[in-house]
Amino acid sequence: MHAGTHLRRLAALATLAALAACGSGGAAETNKNGTLSFKVAVTEPDITTVPILAAIDDLRRQGHKIKVVELAEPELSIEGLAKGEYAISAEATSAALLAVEQDAPIKIIADAIGNQWAIYGKSGISSCDQLNGSPFGIFSEGATATAMVKEWVKTHCGAGKRPKYLTIGGSDVRAQALVAGRIAATALEVSDVVALEATGARFAKIADFAESLPDLRPQTVYANTGFITEHKSVTQALVNSLVREHAKINKDPRYLVALAAKYLPDEDGAAMAKVAQRYTAARLFDAAALTEKNVQGTIDFFVRAGVLKRGMTAKDAADLTFVEAAR
Repeated sequence: MHAGTHLRRLAALATLAALAACGSGGAAETNKNGTLSFKVAVTEPDITTVPILAAIDDLRRQGHKIKVVELAEPELSIEGLAKGEYAISAEATSAALLAVEQDAPIKIIADAIGNQWAIYGKSGISSCDQLNGSPFGIFSEGATATAMVKEWVKTHCGAGKRPKYLTIGGSDVRAQALVAGRIAATALEVSDVVALEATGARFAKIADFAESLPDLRPQTVYANTGFITEHKSVTQALVNSLVREHAKINKDPRYLVALAAKYLPDEDGAAMAKVAQRYTAARLFDAAALTEKNVQGTIDFFVRAGVLKRGMTAKDAADLTFVEAAR
């Protein structure tokens, strides 16, 4: 399957919903006291989501009634945003860009987490050429991490040298497959690297996408355009709060641990502490990090990956006024 085919299929519902969403009331209801009632969609909450949940609680303390809806897949949040069922969501940027390309009423308004992906492989592997013909674990053909991997392979492997892609699924499962020797390498997130280290297994960091793709923002916060147009002050308050939450995390990783304990009570506290330390050290949380340059860089990456058609601009995809005001 072509790298963009799966994502285009996921965004198809947004196209059908786009016209219906126009004039949808901005995905919110105004209460008698002037506060708002609206829904925020999150996809399988993890440690990257907890600052957003904290920012939502901040708005609740201001009197707004906000329902958080947990979804299994980002395309469901995209469909809900396009229809005006949800006001805000945060997940894969690629899904939002595909919806924007198809004229869905969605805009990116803040960053959720920086590019935390890197390629890890068996001990002793240090180059792309060493992976030639070896099994390389991927989540799916349409995943953003897969697109990053394939661009790295294209630019770093010698002529005719390529790994053999093996679809395995979740990054935790791929980490286990790496430890077990079923694959030679895979792309992993920070939390899975910490889990990998805990096994005592020896492995090598082959490539860091934060360094090789600095303008790629894989996970962002996006919103229904009717909502952010009709309720600018509330949108600004949410972005301001998220920026403050990220600043607190960067100041002290223990704050992120506390947020994880509150919003992810079933997670292992000791493991969360190690993950939080890694996130903080890497400065991955910066909601106001979006610029016209890196939004356009993100778009251009997905064009090169065959996910998007040429022609989209940063202004088409994002409303940066909120992060600019929050800095």
